[in-house]
Amino acid sequence: MAVTTRPATTARVDLRTRRRLNTTLYYVLLTVLALAFIFPLLFMFSASFKTNDAIFADLRSLRAFLPVGELTLDNYVAVFTRSLFPRFLFNSLLIAAITVTLNLLFNSMAAYALSRLAWPGKALVLSVIIATLVIPGDTVVIPLLLLVSKLPSLSFEGGLHMTPGWLNTYHVQIVPFLVSAFSIFLFYQFFQDIPRELDEAATIDGAGRWRIYTSVIVPISGPVFATVAILTFLSSWNSFLWPIMTVQSEEIRPVLVGMQYFFQQDTEWGEIMAYATLITLPILAFFLAFQRSFVQSIATSGLKG
Repeated sequence: MAVTTRPATTARVDLRTRRRLNTTLYYVLLTVLALAFIFPLLFMFSASFKTNDAIFADLRSLRAFLPVGELTLDNYVAVFTRSLFPRFLFNSLLIAAITVTLNLLFNSMAAYALSRLAWPGKALVLSVIIATLVIPGDTVVIPLLLLVSKLPSLSFEGGLHMTPGWLNTYHVQIVPFLVSAFSIFLFYQFFQDIPRELDEAATIDGAGRWRIYTSVIVPISGPVFATVAILTFLSSWNSFLWPIMTVQSEEIRPVLVGMQYFFQQDTEWGEIMAYATLITLPILAFFLAFQRSFVQSIATSGLKG
């Protein structure tokens, strides 16, 4: 009896040891990856409080990632005095807020129609939407630029009248990005996993399609809404090529384009790091606000009926 028990006990000990070793290696790998992402942010934040000489003096030590030494707020003062940063920040927040809100509305409604309603040509429309995902966005920039330069726009200068072209306006930075094939696909995949019995029960209670969408589908789709909101906000906030092609006025210029012009003013590296820190904070705040729903959306593909 003892002879048969000893090998089994040894096997269980070996299994626990392997599991502990695998767990340790897993967390070590996660720690290394986390540090790889955190170190650039720490360097940017620390350098934003240092002079140029201090930044280069600390590059070969861990002091480069720590706000130590002779610290100053002059870099942040320079951001506000040498550029129109408050205006740039307001423009980006306004553009991102409108883009995210309307993007969630339009794309979720399109996905609802594709996933929950029956109508002729639905499969073809879905196939075309998915097919557009393989088209690089840069390939349509020039045709889109020619299109928006010819579209009529309302002008209130000297009275209400129509003027040709959308260039140098807020809506040229918003309207082309209100619909996204990728966002529609994310909503579609999530809505497909929601049990159809919920729609049937709501229909029996007298709810129409709009009521089902607003009162049944939307309340239980928080994770996918958070995911699309974060991705749309990042895309809008980090937009550079399109606004630099369509916007020349500083009054409606977003922060990323404003940073390019700020960099050209013979600025020091500490000032650049201060500018970068300021435009990174809204992204971190937005992600932290929707972090739980975003992680939940990644961890699960939806509700399984």
